[in-house]
Amino acid sequence: MLLKTRGIVFRCTRYGDTSVIVNIFTAASGLQGYLVNGVRSGKKSRMALFQPLTLLDMVVYHRENANLMRIKEVKCVHVYRQIHQDLRKSAIAIFLTEILNKVVREKSHTEEMTDFMVASFIALDQTQEPENFHLLFLLKLSRYLGFEVQTASEVLAGHRPEPGEEELLECLLQAPYDQPIPMSYYTRRNLLDHLIRFYGTHLENLGPIRSLEVLKDIFK
Repeated sequence: MLLKTRGIVFRCTRYGDTSVIVNIFTAASGLQGYLVNGVRSGKKSRMALFQPLTLLDMVVYHRENANLMRIKEVKCVHVYRQIHQDLRKSAIAIFLTEILNKVVREKSHTEEMTDFMVASFIALDQTQEPENFHLLFLLKLSRYLGFEVQTASEVLAGHRPEPGEEELLECLLQAPYDQPIPMSYYTRRNLLDHLIRFYGTHLENLGPIRSLEVLKDIFK
């Protein structure tokens, strides 16, 4: 059957000479795989539509329990103006793409999670101060993964924080994306380590985050 849905691209893999397999989180049915033929051929390549974190409106052919489906119509709903040009935002986007590919599996609350991700990545594109964005995103994302952070002590979980870190975490828990929260590079790095450890205690097989050190280095 045909479904109209919004989606966020998680991963794009080349398939054959001209095609791709795209993993897209959709509002209608969660994380799905789509085979797109001929997308890498000719002068009018549509590969830009299937880059990670691209926000899409789609009409898709949906079949329950199918491994791969097809896309009938697709268009981009927000053209990023800064994410791919700003080194800091690009590093955050790569990190968050890796996180999402590791942690998002469930097909419940897909509409709400799609709303959250669409609003979040538009906010990343538009913010003038992205330094804390990944911390805020991880805190907010936990709600949609079933282990919403309520207090800083949950994140710290018995680990002794440096002076001021618990207070900063409490501040981050209440903050919107556009609220500046000054902190040192060292503190930001520590808080990120706390959050990654917190995610690891709630999610099996989180594994190493390959883009983590690059992200940390960008914000030195």
